[in-house]
Amino acid sequence: MRYTPAALALSLAVAVTSSVGYGAEREADPRAAALVAEGRSELASGQFQAAVDSFEAALAIDPAHTPIYLDLADAARAQGLQGKAIHYYREALDRDPENLAAISGEGEALLEKGAIEKARRNLAKLESMCGDDCDETRQLAAAIQRGPDAQVLTAEAVTPSTVVTQNERRP
Repeated sequence: MRYTPAALALSLAVAVTSSVGYGAEREADPRAAALVAEGRSELASGQFQAAVDSFEAALAIDPAHTPIYLDLADAARAQGLQGKAIHYYREALDRDPENLAAISGEGEALLEKGAIEKARRNLAKLESMCGDDCDETRQLAAAIQRGPDAQVLTAEAVTPSTVVTQNERRP
């Protein structure tokens, strides 16, 4: 009985400490952080494949660090690979379902693919989570307001004319 107050105080301290530690953002491995910084500078300078290589190397070092998936998604979007970007955004959302940057980025990638209604669902989700005042909501709303980018003409969309001509015979 005389240890009960001390045991209660100790258990309360452990509970508070563990909940604070659980809720805090985990720091990346220093080697991975260096690779992420390198990848971001490469992405900013237009070296997309080098940036992807740096981000993937960082992911190999620290696969539990969710922001690396967001960087990979941004690199994929810069290359015009929206489907791959959506995959990375969803990986980030699997790890952190309330990641506002992942929801917004996925919405923009969906919009770039032409999936306007799905992008609007992401906007509604953002509005319910953080309201109209957060940057992610404003960014996605502005992208939806602008509308999807013009579709790129593909080789399959262009059909050549099928005019057959006779070759001349020469003696």
